[in-house]
Amino acid sequence: MSDVRLIVAGAGGRMGRTLVKAIAEAKGAVLAGAVDAPGSPLIGRDSGELAGLGPNGIPVTADLAALAKNADGVVDFTIPAASVALAGQAAVAGLFHVVGTTGFSTADEDAIAAAAKKIAIVKSGNMSLGVNLLAALAKRVAATLDEEFDIEILEMHHNKKIDAPSGTALLLGEAIAAGRGIDLATRSDRGRDGHTGARRPGDIGFASLRGGTVVGEHWAIFAGPAERIELVHKAEDRMIFARGAVRAAVWAKGRPAGLYAMMDVLGLKDF
Repeated sequence: MSDVRLIVAGAGGRMGRTLVKAIAEAKGAVLAGAVDAPGSPLIGRDSGELAGLGPNGIPVTADLAALAKNADGVVDFTIPAASVALAGQAAVAGLFHVVGTTGFSTADEDAIAAAAKKIAIVKSGNMSLGVNLLAALAKRVAATLDEEFDIEILEMHHNKKIDAPSGTALLLGEAIAAGRGIDLATRSDRGRDGHTGARRPGDIGFASLRGGTVVGEHWAIFAGPAERIELVHKAEDRMIFARGAVRAAVWAKGRPAGLYAMMDVLGLKDF
């Protein structure tokens, strides 16, 4: 098979630069273009230089459509509004879309699902192998233990992160809720403060910490009578997310239209 040709969205940002580097190091993928927001001061800059690789001859542009004819897909760790717009543009251009953005509203989710009726979209709150394995394990543990075990999800990220709980925490929450056979939206408990009363049995609690340069740390805690089980993942480098996204892109090439998750890519959906 020929290499999958990828456009990196948000190429001037931290994850965009990391993606450019990951594609350069990957087997089976090549960089076909780099885009950033219109008006960005990085438009025209060489994407390889921005990624610390040296010149690669691929300048950052704001015109995704002009790159589409020589590409297979777009990889996107940007912001919700940009990801929704990119999903629509990818659908028009016939590109698959790998989405690592988090913090979507219900309306955003609906717009991406609509685009997925026309193209393959792989969307996940976390693209790393370790986190998705953690989610699969947490789902199995939740299905095994009854409501005597309270479930808490704790996450910590750097002080620049703009959404909470993190996409990874919500990914874990969805997996655990599926294991328990409950609806996360109605059974999650977030942001306790003041006189809250006793914990409601069966709820899934969330807590978010922000500080320093922490890449991402997550705990799924199952606290029962006189014993506690903790599943933990600690990210040390953003490259784990970029490598996972490239793996998802290689997998997505040629897939029929639909909304997929990293669990599909890794074969963990029915674990």
